[in-house]
Amino acid sequence: MTPDLIPLSKPTFGDEEVEAVRAVLESGWVAGQGPRGRELEEAFAKLCGVTSAVAVSNCTAALHLAMLSFGIGRGDEVLVADYTYPATGHSVLYTGATPVFVDVRPDVWTMDPDAAAAAITDRTVGIIAVDVFGQCADYEPLRELAVGRGLFLVEDAAPSVGATYRGRPAGSFGDIACISLHARKGVTSGEGGLVTTDDEERAERVRMLSCFGVESAFVRQGSDELPIPAFTDLGYNYKLSDIQCAVALVQLTRLESFLSARRRIARRYSELLADVEGIGLPTELDDREHTWQSYVLTLDTGLSRSAFVRELRAGGVQANIGTFASHVQPVYGERPPCAVSASCFDRHVAIPMHAGMSDGDVDRVARAVCSAVSEIQR
Repeated sequence: MTPDLIPLSKPTFGDEEVEAVRAVLESGWVAGQGPRGRELEEAFAKLCGVTSAVAVSNCTAALHLAMLSFGIGRGDEVLVADYTYPATGHSVLYTGATPVFVDVRPDVWTMDPDAAAAAITDRTVGIIAVDVFGQCADYEPLRELAVGRGLFLVEDAAPSVGATYRGRPAGSFGDIACISLHARKGVTSGEGGLVTTDDEERAERVRMLSCFGVESAFVRQGSDELPIPAFTDLGYNYKLSDIQCAVALVQLTRLESFLSARRRIARRYSELLADVEGIGLPTELDDREHTWQSYVLTLDTGLSRSAFVRELRAGGVQANIGTFASHVQPVYGERPPCAVSASCFDRHVAIPMHAGMSDGDVDRVARAVCSAVSEIQR
């Protein structure tokens, strides 16, 4: 008999989220940029320690809007951490500019600041660093590089709500940060995202561009006049519905418990798998706090990842790749190699990680990993 499946990821929802949705449905305003959206923005701005936040439909939209806010276009180059979901590079392509992929550190898989410095040309206008799997990138040297060379800096904080770097919260680094509320993230509304920034003028530009380039209908309906907007900019429909904002607001109140659970699970994995030959475990640096959106193993060179994952799945344990080496994706054409990122792409395996896992679940996954490694080493 096939054992019950332990999923790779699973959102943690309860009655509070159901009631929050019910209240929005009864309110009559379910579309985007409504009252729950403003509440969510205020809550995220406070969490990240910035002045402004804008709720949008997903993190890809947040990244695209960030690029638009800098006015980049054809002929410009933006340095992008190579080891990331392609949404990061896509956000640059959407504007007509060129993503230039930068290799990552071999220990924590975030952008290598030295590689970034070496990649700058006279066409470079900005940098997008990525908080891989929930651990912040090296923002102090990256900020120094950006300021020194007159570049913008964007934090792709998709998986890092609740993370810190040298005592500061994720979402506060760079000129703009972009956050995801996707179902695999620590705080979720199914889909969704936010832009966070200390630049209030840029935030308002992002807000307008996310609503077709005009002020939201919710704001306009409160006027004593009949305001008729003029569409002067090519905006987008990137608003996050108030239904989703209501779910995310409840999730945000539970962030500390979610983080505590994920960190407990990560510690237990690291204890149980410490002596298993054939795999490497993820590293958490001392100057930052990880959210553990994913717990990712590194298989030794020569071990078959496909065979390893098949063994896990046969034991009822879901697994997947870590994320993507962007420079090898066909959509970007021929690109110079990023050796560390390419190795991560080939050898990483994400195992189950979500706040609802019990110690028994973690123990079972660890046993399955040990068995799978043993089986493929025969």
